[in-house]
Amino acid sequence: MNNEKQSILIVEDEPQISRFLELELKHENYDTTVCADGRAALDAALARDFDLIVLDVMLPGLNGIEVLRRLRQEKQTPVIILTARDQVVDKVTGLDIGADDYMTKPFAIEELLARIRKHIKRAALGDAGVIVCGKLSLNSDARVASYDGHAVDLTKKEFDLLEYLLKNRNIVVGREKLLDAVWGFDFYGSTNVVDVYVRYLRSKIDDVYGITLIETVRGAGYVIR
Repeated sequence: MNNEKQSILIVEDEPQISRFLELELKHENYDTTVCADGRAALDAALARDFDLIVLDVMLPGLNGIEVLRRLRQEKQTPVIILTARDQVVDKVTGLDIGADDYMTKPFAIEELLARIRKHIKRAALGDAGVIVCGKLSLNSDARVASYDGHAVDLTKKEFDLLEYLLKNRNIVVGREKLLDAVWGFDFYGSTNVVDVYVRYLRSKIDDVYGITLIETVRGAGYVIR
């Protein structure tokens, strides 16, 4: 049985709220880390795999929205943002760039704890078969791809190629390796088939949504960052 505590990063610059959250979460047997500065919080969130982050919007250094924006370029850690009651724009912006939930101040600790449990559980259940990269989501079990909630219709080889690149995110993968991984060692065709299928993926994702998902590294291969 795994008795390791679930870890939560508390990002809050108001000492009374920060201490209150820390004590309540420790009482619930969470392992807590506290940051009062946006830059320090981003460094901590990128350096360690927290189970969840409670993120205030109004912070010194970097505000919470910018912390979330930069975090989502690297990780999909569940994030609950805390906002002032009248700051609707913070809620909308936070959700648009990848927050999982929000709560307004003042808040009931029982409700926050319930939301924390929900999002940690959902993330744990989703880890096995879902790969997320920004707004792109790939469900390996159901073999379904979507971008920003919109289905992306992929053939089997297109799906396999995208899945392999996502599983090797930030690693430049050569054409020969992609050919072996996706088409198999007994494939006798040209490595140009990789270029063709990358173009297919770009036509269905990059061209449709105005992004650059798969980067070409000249003389080396392809990478998703």
